[in-house]
Amino acid sequence: MTIDNLWTAGGIVSIPLLGFSLLAIALVIERIIFWWRVRNGRRRICKEVLSLYRSDRFAAINKLKQNAHLPIARIYLEAMELEEPTPAEFRLALDSAVQAEIPVLRKFGTWFQTIITASPLLGLLGTILGLIQSFSAMDLGNAAAANASGVTGGLSEALISTVMGLVVAIFTLLFANTFRGLYLRELAFIQEVGGQLELINRRYHQGAREYATYK
Repeated sequence: MTIDNLWTAGGIVSIPLLGFSLLAIALVIERIIFWWRVRNGRRRICKEVLSLYRSDRFAAINKLKQNAHLPIARIYLEAMELEEPTPAEFRLALDSAVQAEIPVLRKFGTWFQTIITASPLLGLLGTILGLIQSFSAMDLGNAAAANASGVTGGLSEALISTVMGLVVAIFTLLFANTFRGLYLRELAFIQEVGGQLELINRRYHQGAREYATYK
């Protein structure tokens, strides 16, 4: 059975399922590109920024601005651009920046869940419609007069629509879980390097305070 015949045999529900499948593919491609850009060289950049921050705060800020497409760079900038913050203010800026980046990291999560949930339901709807068509083609009082093509067509629609709904849902679920795993790992990475930056800032703040007291 060709692809054209497959979508035709799936009945009316094949139209929204086709739309869901195309939408899922587009979202998956966008997320793959996004995560490739996010994870490409971010650890190296963080090490360079932390090293610069110990000696030259403005050089570290410029380095972050050059990599502002990275969530961790935008998070660092929110805290490092503050003028002589206290440790509490620095920590608050980091936490606020992390919360602002979470929707970016979890983008399209609602769409993925909608496709995963709705696709099997549409397949089930196609199954019911196909069975209705099959039963309507039957003449229970006269089996010989039953419309064989109508019966088989309805059964075909019932089975194919179920398969289509499951295939779309399973395909989307696999990638959605993969992106969720990447999100959780990225969040752990952000917390790790954010803690390192906060530690450097605390040491700097403590050293500046001790210098002022001694002076």
